[in-house]
Amino acid sequence: MSFFRTKRFWAIVLAALLLTLFYRSTWLGKLMYPIHYRDEIEAGAGRYAVDPLLIAAIIRVESNYKPEPRSRKGAVGLMQLMPDTAEWIFGMEDGLRNLTLDDLDDPAVNIKVGSKYVDLLVKQFEHNLAEVLAAYNAGQGNVVKWRQTGVWDGKPEHIADIPFAETRKYVDRVLYYYDKYVQVYSEQ
Repeated sequence: MSFFRTKRFWAIVLAALLLTLFYRSTWLGKLMYPIHYRDEIEAGAGRYAVDPLLIAAIIRVESNYKPEPRSRKGAVGLMQLMPDTAEWIFGMEDGLRNLTLDDLDDPAVNIKVGSKYVDLLVKQFEHNLAEVLAAYNAGQGNVVKWRQTGVWDGKPEHIADIPFAETRKYVDRVLYYYDKYVQVYSEQ
């Protein structure tokens, strides 16, 4: 009987030791929360001074790093950009004016255009990340309307007040992955 207790004790000690070793391990975090298209994300986010980890979290939730998906609503590519939104952004600066909707299939272009859109939302919603993400998912007009009518105050702790279930879930998921990416990759 004491033999089993001794084995159990050492197994618990070994498990605790392994857990302690791997708890702060970045390689385990990188294995669980990988970031694909890092160069493209760094370039697109850097061009517009947007946090690349935020762009990575949006991509993770939108497409899980698969560049080919098109949503039922017509959203395209890694960042699931709506064609109307992309065309609006194409007209904003010289470096984007020659792009077409077909170019959104290219991950680098999709990330660049998506990063520009996130930059616009960050400025419009004054760096309120919850509002930025809600607007990315549900549209800027909806978020403005919710704020004006008092439906949602825009605070992250009141995400449950967002009227669209899909948007509530989306904001929660992006914030979750953003937090994980910050924990794992911010030391670099």
